[in-house]
Amino acid sequence: MQRALALAGRGLHTATPNPRVGCVIVNGEAIVGEGWHERAGAPHAEAVALAQAGTAARGATVYLNLEPCNHHGRTPPCSEALLRAGVARVVAALRDPNPEARGGGARLAAAGVGFEAGLLEDEARELNIGFVSRVTRGRPWLRMKIAATLDGRSALADGSSQWITGAEARADGHRWRARACALLTGIGTVQTDDPRLTVREVATPRQPLRVVVDSRLDISPRSRILDGGGALVFCALEDAAKRHALEAAGTEVVCCANSSGKVDLQALLGELAGRGVNELHVEAGFKLNGSLVREGCVDELLLYLNPSLLGDTAQGIVNLPAVASLDARVGLTLHSIERIGKDLRILARF
Repeated sequence: MQRALALAGRGLHTATPNPRVGCVIVNGEAIVGEGWHERAGAPHAEAVALAQAGTAARGATVYLNLEPCNHHGRTPPCSEALLRAGVARVVAALRDPNPEARGGGARLAAAGVGFEAGLLEDEARELNIGFVSRVTRGRPWLRMKIAATLDGRSALADGSSQWITGAEARADGHRWRARACALLTGIGTVQTDDPRLTVREVATPRQPLRVVVDSRLDISPRSRILDGGGALVFCALEDAAKRHALEAAGTEVVCCANSSGKVDLQALLGELAGRGVNELHVEAGFKLNGSLVREGCVDELLLYLNPSLLGDTAQGIVNLPAVASLDARVGLTLHSIERIGKDLRILARF
């Protein structure tokens, strides 16, 4: 199963919107076939492994990090392929959370194939945490990345923030960017830093979708984040002239306002889920960060702490209202802590 998970990890950047899946087929003491799902429309991991195994799949045990699918999508059901191959046993790490595809294990068991699930389940869920979120909650897994000093400051009073952390931490942040389906920021960050919001520090086979929250469509069509087209801007105010200028530059505009005249952030998440976004990586200013936290949009905080101090006039990391008591503070659960170069990386979950 560890080998199946390692194979699944090869699709970390390319499998989206599908889950990352690896498959290992064992007959006796020998691995006779293995495979992984590379991209949507390509053969599933089971099909690749079965093709490699050939007739040696008959009577074999199959290890998968996700229950075989049981529906016709771009490819036939994997449960059907496993039955045709005559495998004797299938071990899955995680039950398929997708209502449209689940049931493969039950189909195999009904046909007399041994089926069990749960081996390395936690590791399998982590690998596909965004996919699980999208198909069960109708929204991506939102990871908010913040770089800050030890006194919790993310920028100078004028918004300057390059660079708070060291080169190693910045490269690590780009690795997290690379695994995401979409990268999101706000108009404030665009106007202050004019970021490209692309993956540059590490090799990647594709660039994630770039998304901007801009209630009044104040973004300039010449902003670097819009270079090359394909970006997505969410607004709350219809302005035909501004929309036309952006669309002429190859940028898509989606208007979804809440009752306060701001972008409806929950609706934004639903729209991105509908576009197949599994993992959403946020790099924004403290105001948008605060709005996302207040509206219950954030699942995970990716915090890089630099051993330095900026002082009281600098900007904080999340704009939240003061609480009246310690019991009212927003609680998180530490998931991991690791030193990256001279900085500290903390992964915490809401």
